Amino acid sequence: MNATKKLDHQVREHAQRLKEVGVAALNGLFDLTAQRLVRLAVTITRNQHDGEDAVQAALLRVANEPGLLSNADYPWAYLLRMVRNEALLVLRRKKRAYPLANLSDLITHCTVDQAEREEQFQAVWKALRKLPSTQSEVVVLKIWEGLTFSEIGSVLDISPSTAASRYRYALEKLARKLNSIGPVESEQATDRRAAV
Repeated sequence: MNATKKLDHQVREHAQRLKEVGVAALNGLFDLTAQRLVRLAVTITRNQHDGEDAVQAALLRVANEPGLLSNADYPWAYLLRMVRNEALLVLRRKKRAYPLANLSDLITHCTVDQAEREEQFQAVWKALRKLPSTQSEVVVLKIWEGLTFSEIGSVLDISPSTAASRYRYALEKLARKLNSIGPVESEQATDRRAAV
């Protein structure tokens, strides 16, 4: 069973439990999906708090109507789409986009040479947030969520070929941005290590 199908199954189980037990069962769904959902929402809203608000709104809707997920053909993709829609609503309400200042909150730290890994993650996120959101959300769904272009198309309401082309363009732009800043950052890291 691939990761997406496994996640579909787990999300459906949590939605069924919500139908049976009520809102007390929401914590299981939250624990399973929150970090991933916030990552997508922040990619769209460009703001940590707005992303969290979008996820909260989507999960509140699921808590009130668990059948939305339990009856969906692909519950994980449906939940991603719900969060995306809520994130877009947040943007419309705010009528202006904020720069993404707290994306580092989402970065997972690695115990192997944490400082270097953190710099690499920050460089990737910095480059990612400079992409148009239509491209960055495809990258997040493809790389971090492991969705196919067909699944991404379903979540974003675009064709699979559009999803694939946005992904390709995004990777090209990311590669250019990361290549242009890579040597400078590695020199800075070397200078910091030498100073210690």
